[in-house]
Amino acid sequence: MWIAFLATAAIVFAAYALLYLKHKSHIRQFKNIPGIAPIPIAGNLLGMMKLYSKELLHNPGVYVLQGTLGNNTLFNKYGIQVFWLGIFPVVSVFKPEILERILSSTTSLDKSYEYSYLHKWLGQGLLTSTGAKWKSRRKLLTPCFHFRILEDFLPTFNENSLILVKKLRELRNQDYVDIMSLIVSCTLDIVCETVMGTRIGAQTGENSEYVEAIHNLGGVMIERIARPLLWPDILFNLSKSGRGFNRDLKVLHRFTDKVIQEKKTALLAQRSRGSEETEDVRFGGKKRQALMDLLLDQHVNGQQLTEEDIREEVDTFMFEGHDTTAMAMTFALYCIGLYPEVQRKIHEELDSIFGGDTERPVTLDDVRDMKYLECVIKESLRLYPSVPTIGRILNEEFRYDGKVIPKGTTVNFFIVSLHRNSEIYPNPEIFDPDRFTPENIRNRHPFAYLPFSAGPRNCIGQKFALLEEKAIIANVLRNFSLVSLDPRDKVQLKMDFVLRPSEPIRMKFIPRGC
Repeated sequence: MWIAFLATAAIVFAAYALLYLKHKSHIRQFKNIPGIAPIPIAGNLLGMMKLYSKELLHNPGVYVLQGTLGNNTLFNKYGIQVFWLGIFPVVSVFKPEILERILSSTTSLDKSYEYSYLHKWLGQGLLTSTGAKWKSRRKLLTPCFHFRILEDFLPTFNENSLILVKKLRELRNQDYVDIMSLIVSCTLDIVCETVMGTRIGAQTGENSEYVEAIHNLGGVMIERIARPLLWPDILFNLSKSGRGFNRDLKVLHRFTDKVIQEKKTALLAQRSRGSEETEDVRFGGKKRQALMDLLLDQHVNGQQLTEEDIREEVDTFMFEGHDTTAMAMTFALYCIGLYPEVQRKIHEELDSIFGGDTERPVTLDDVRDMKYLECVIKESLRLYPSVPTIGRILNEEFRYDGKVIPKGTTVNFFIVSLHRNSEIYPNPEIFDPDRFTPENIRNRHPFAYLPFSAGPRNCIGQKFALLEEKAIIANVLRNFSLVSLDPRDKVQLKMDFVLRPSEPIRMKFIPRGC
């Protein structure tokens, strides 16, 4: 018995010693990069261990964000710091010059480890893939987001935003409206129609199982990142969160597979009848298609796309295309409701475009004329970037100003810290849309504002997102005056894969003319 005990103790001690030496070796490699001194082996993880106790006042994601912003502020003059997840270093970057060097690289394109938690959901789609597969998918999908093609989506934006306006009219006598939940349903309807070419009726209470499942999945990701015990797949799958995640995932994949089969059957039947419509005289090329239609064309024509490949890309755009734009619009409307002078200028701009007509559909020319509204949206995205951080793995050694980041290091680009840098944006906590007038952006570093990332892996859907946001916000503001009921210091933000409020955003929508 004593021999077994001593042997076990010796093994544990040897393992600890190896980990300790490995950690000390890593620390020496990062000696020129500032950061909070790590505890041997534990690193800087001890604070995170407390994030899922029952005593917390707010969601754990609130404290993840607060801790991140606080740490980055300590090292603001460097624009870089190292954080230790146990013995593993993670470098945070929030300085435009460093961001430009790394994000512009055509070598370091691999996403960081936490994106692997999305693989069961999204497979190896555009967001999570790398190498030759990513390059071929990016090349295939880029034409879908040409501005001429996006114009055909405007009727979908108008139609669904008018459903939103109708719901807001029905709620006008309530003490407050939880705008976030309504916007999420609206954008989910839009992305299903534009990506899958099908209607799910999220705003009217249809397909509730699918809608609930897609709402649930995103929140599990940050919990898994912040709880080391959930990092291994086997432990995650046994946990309550993992079981719920897997259950919701089956709902999503079953729905997507069903739509793929239905559309594939219809496409093959159409082709067998010889009735395929291939030309569109407006564009002199192929008729505009939903994303799934384009991918099914590639599949049926034998160009190496399987049904699983199609599901990967469709699920990726469902994930990326509804929550990010929903949060952008939620925070934009919230800010507009906080600042009456900003709202007055938007109303004046919209009135000059539409007159008193609250029903005429928004056109592409109208969107181009919304100059001030665009500045408001951009300033809102500065303070509340939908994607607060981006992760990459360096595939080559990086050197900058005497600092060396070894090859293989995980690097997180903290957009939310970059956007609140007082050296770039004076009085950064002040909401000021004039920061984005042409004269004020002229001399700003091109990598000082990154709501859609930058470089080769920038957001492929950014034009889609801005067009959607302008159309929906314009239709809401043409009909209502907005009042936000909670000041900014009372709205707690939390870190998920997207930045979101931890509690409902309470607003009142007063019909204009009342």
